[in-house]
Amino acid sequence: MENKISFPKYQILHSNNNQYYWLLWAVNGRVILKSSETYVSKANCLVGIESSKKNTADNNFQKDVATNGQFYFRQISSGNYKELGNSEMYNTSTERNEGILAVQRDAPIANVEDKTL
Repeated sequence: MENKISFPKYQILHSNNNQYYWLLWAVNGRVILKSSETYVSKANCLVGIESSKKNTADNNFQKDVATNGQFYFRQISSGNYKELGNSEMYNTSTERNEGILAVQRDAPIANVEDKTL
């Protein structure tokens, strides 16, 4: 029987090229960071998750608008300004801002579920 971790959680997955990446699921069970960078090793993926947990200040989020007019955000690392993860697309800037608040609330307390085992 699979041991499922409740929300909020980071989920480690394999990419198509057999590297690792993570998703961040909010307390309500929705994905709030849908794509991280890819990592060659699981250990480096875990380092990326720890960085995401720590980089939740307002200045760690870049708010953007896609060419189709939808809103999204990117979480950025304070130390090296590397992109940690991207959000889903939102219809309004208010929804996007609520997504940022969800990351700030949930990332620091999220457990890690490894789906690569």
